[in-house]
Amino acid sequence: MTASLDRVPLWRDRQFVLLFSARVISVLGNGFARVALAFAVLALPGAGPGRLSLVLACQAAPQLLFILVGGVIADRMSRSKLMAVADVLGAGAYAGLAAMVLTGHAPLPAMCLLAVTAGTATAMFAPAMDGLVPLIVPSGQLQRANGLMRVGINSSLLLGLASSGVTVALVGAGWALALNAASFVVSAALTVRLRVVSRPREKASGWADLREGWREFSSRQWLWVVVAQYAVVVAVLNANVGVLGPLTAEQHLGGARAWSVIVAAQAVGTIAGAGLAARVRVRRPILVAVLCTFPAALPLALLSASAPVWLIAAAMFGAGVASDVFGVLWTTTMQREVPEEALSRVSSYDWFGSLALAPLGLLAAGPVAGAVGTGTALAGCAALLVLATTAALLSPQVRGLSHGAEAPSGTASPAKAAEYQADEAPAG
Repeated sequence: MTASLDRVPLWRDRQFVLLFSARVISVLGNGFARVALAFAVLALPGAGPGRLSLVLACQAAPQLLFILVGGVIADRMSRSKLMAVADVLGAGAYAGLAAMVLTGHAPLPAMCLLAVTAGTATAMFAPAMDGLVPLIVPSGQLQRANGLMRVGINSSLLLGLASSGVTVALVGAGWALALNAASFVVSAALTVRLRVVSRPREKASGWADLREGWREFSSRQWLWVVVAQYAVVVAVLNANVGVLGPLTAEQHLGGARAWSVIVAAQAVGTIAGAGLAARVRVRRPILVAVLCTFPAALPLALLSASAPVWLIAAAMFGAGVASDVFGVLWTTTMQREVPEEALSRVSSYDWFGSLALAPLGLLAAGPVAGAVGTGTALAGCAALLVLATTAALLSPQVRGLSHGAEAPSGTASPAKAAEYQADEAPAG
């Protein structure tokens, strides 16, 4: 039965199409919001960089603070319903921000409160989304489904970012924020139509759920090793994208236009990488995923040497391809190896650990660049990335975990092991 389901094209699966459509639409709106929110805040009377930083920090902080709570809730209730609730919450937050910008009455405390609401919605949504895909997609189709989802999401985000400037210029930042709110409403309407059977769970306290999620997370060496690796990698890449890359572009490459070409090349690479990852079959997915981190060091090294823009852009394209191969293999392996009833909590620990050092990367980048020079700081970032990735390869489970292998005792249910046997048929 499972094998026959694995051969059904995903585009004929109503559940997958609903989820895919919901994500593409909401991410398109988020593409508008990334630019619109910044311009909206800066356009307000008396606003400046300090006010913008505070609003953005209020949006980002709950994503880290509440992500573990989001994982617990997602494993306790219907994940699709939680995603719909989060979409409605996000829609309300962005509608409120849009109204304040359009009316010109935007008290800072009210903007910060709505930014916190938007960040909290993201913290509720992300773990639920990670745990939902295995409930609507046959096990043998997981990698293809994750790849197709990333192709759609990356393409939608690129379109949203590319058109956001035009949208803000034509209709204003307030209406662009309103469009984002509308996209969340459409996403919620599509998500709530998903029919997902919830498994009954024993009642336990939130702390007990967190402890159980930690046991599932910490008992898998490959999982916590790669999350520790990516705490460093994400901090390094944040420092590059947020501070060091733009500084180098301004000082040596010709300014914002050159940097936009470089960033766009990476975005196009992520689309190509997701398409490739939807089809590639590997026996050792975590080993391949970790190896796919190394290409991210090349653009940093080229930026540190002030290489030609075309060469840096080509390296960023390659890094984008590799990063989404990593993402699809990583997500699919988690969905196959972690028991479904704990998947959202384990995913929340993944999010929390991977993002733990991200603010530090942004805070340290400027002072370090001022002390040792931007080029030296970028070279140091490249070296840190290579060292962290090499260290991850020292883990026997990172090198040895194979698709279809029997899970260690106590780490997967018999049903999960049975699904693994069905996965031997080619995906898609």
